[in-house]
Amino acid sequence: QVQLVESGGGLVQAGGSLNLSCAYSIRTFTLRAMGWFRQAPGKEREFVAAVNWNGRNTYYADSVKGRFTISRDNGKKTVYLQMNSLKPEDTALYYCAADKSTAAGYWTVEEIDYWGQGTQVTVSS
Repeated sequence: QVQLVESGGGLVQAGGSLNLSCAYSIRTFTLRAMGWFRQAPGKEREFVAAVNWNGRNTYYADSVKGRFTISRDNGKKTVYLQMNSLKPEDTALYYCAADKSTAAGYWTVEEIDYWGQGTQVTVSS
């Protein structure tokens, strides 16, 4: 059974940092591109960042570029999202996502194969 388990969310003041983690249960996911989406109340789920299977290629939404960093440790079967300089508009439920292929990109929701259950990030002003 495939599991993507996020952790690391919480409440932080504007300008602060959080580091999200996504642990995946199946070793073959080391060959899959992985990423993060987020969904704020009343809004559609949106792409945040993605990394290819070996961590060498990364993609970011314009809204987080320069503030967020995605990385992965295949030995630990974990994907990370380091979030710095957080803003109130970053408040959302953050979802880990796994694609079907090794290559990452600027994904749409429909392209994602597996989802985690989400971790809440709240940024206060």
